[in-house]
Amino acid sequence: MKKLGFFASSLLAVTALAGCGGSSDSIYMLQNKPEIDAALQAFAEAYTEETGVEMKVTSCGGDLCQLGTQLQADIAAGEAPDIFVIDGIPAYEQYEDMIADLSDEPWVEDTDVAFKVDGKVVGFPVAIEGWGMAYNKDLIDEFNALPGVTPIDVTELTNYDAYVAAFAALDAEKVALGIDSVVSMAGGAAGMSWVTNDHNFNSLLSAGLEYGDLSVVEDLLEGTVDRTRLGYYADWVNLLFTYADETVLRTGGYNEQVGAFAEEKAVFLHQGNWVEPFLGDAEATFARGFAPHGVFPASVQETDGIFVAAPSWYVVNAQAPEARQQLAKDFLTYMATTEAGHKYMVEEAGNIPAFKSVELSPTAPLSVSVQEWAAEGKIYSWNQYYFNGDFRYNELGPIYTRLANGEITPGQFETLMTIALEGYPDFLANL
Repeated sequence: MKKLGFFASSLLAVTALAGCGGSSDSIYMLQNKPEIDAALQAFAEAYTEETGVEMKVTSCGGDLCQLGTQLQADIAAGEAPDIFVIDGIPAYEQYEDMIADLSDEPWVEDTDVAFKVDGKVVGFPVAIEGWGMAYNKDLIDEFNALPGVTPIDVTELTNYDAYVAAFAALDAEKVALGIDSVVSMAGGAAGMSWVTNDHNFNSLLSAGLEYGDLSVVEDLLEGTVDRTRLGYYADWVNLLFTYADETVLRTGGYNEQVGAFAEEKAVFLHQGNWVEPFLGDAEATFARGFAPHGVFPASVQETDGIFVAAPSWYVVNAQAPEARQQLAKDFLTYMATTEAGHKYMVEEAGNIPAFKSVELSPTAPLSVSVQEWAAEGKIYSWNQYYFNGDFRYNELGPIYTRLANGEITPGQFETLMTIALEGYPDFLANL
């Protein structure tokens, strides 16, 4: 694995056209992270007060709404945003005609993770993010202090066998620990399948591989499935589901899933450092960090790393009037290059900044944990966005849901995933 000074990126897509509403001294921004909505709204309001540029910010993500659906609705209504978000190559390809060249912007040389296509910079990195298995260190310590237990060393949770033992031991002490489940995991509720068919799916795609290794992805894109690797992965998914609270797993939304962890009703959480604003609002004071996903048996491979990348990129609407395009570019430059922008990114939004000139460091525990993993070079790629979004949500998502609901066995999950992935080339051909 390589250290965090890595990529200019690539990932997902579709097709576009656009109308543009709004006045020449206002800009409309559509973004996909509801957890930073309050901070971004406040930053936009302060920007308006300083510059006189009116800003409308709409946040669409999580279990609230789908950004792609909202973006298409805005375009159809002739109100396409001046700034919106893409998450990779497929999304870029879908909206390519709407995406402006940002290569000459002043922040470009200040980041290693801008979104580039054919040598052009087209995307402003929202942040650096990471996820693994978030854990409550205080609850682990409380468990380790119980009489007669075998202590859990979080640093050894780097394989499937270690997690099996740890989960079983914690589950046996649920009453003593005051928890409802070992893992807070969602995936069955409408709007929450991104936890499984995006982030968890990436465990299959990149766990244990060198950063940027696309060998598994390239095989799957061609419909070639490694059944052995998929079998290990199916066991990992089933383990998480087995030790999750059934209600949260099957019907819980973002608030329920992260809330269970915030209230110390679960020891582990399948989410990333983007949940820190929620945990801060919930006044969660317990020590916490990330452990890896334990995808493989110890006899096969240790996975001593977490998944770290730029999650998405702001792009500027090339079909907006030139005056509004410039206002949009000015706003992004302000965010990247000013003290106020740096304070927003780190202190208010709780992000790990993607720009090297930012001297502030996040204090939120999970963000600190991501930085520590990255500093050690123990990171794996985000590769899920190489796959079409409709495929992930409409083909893969329901398979996870069926396993979560107890409708299929892990073996049937593996079979259905195999059928879906082997059919991916045909899926693309029929779009």
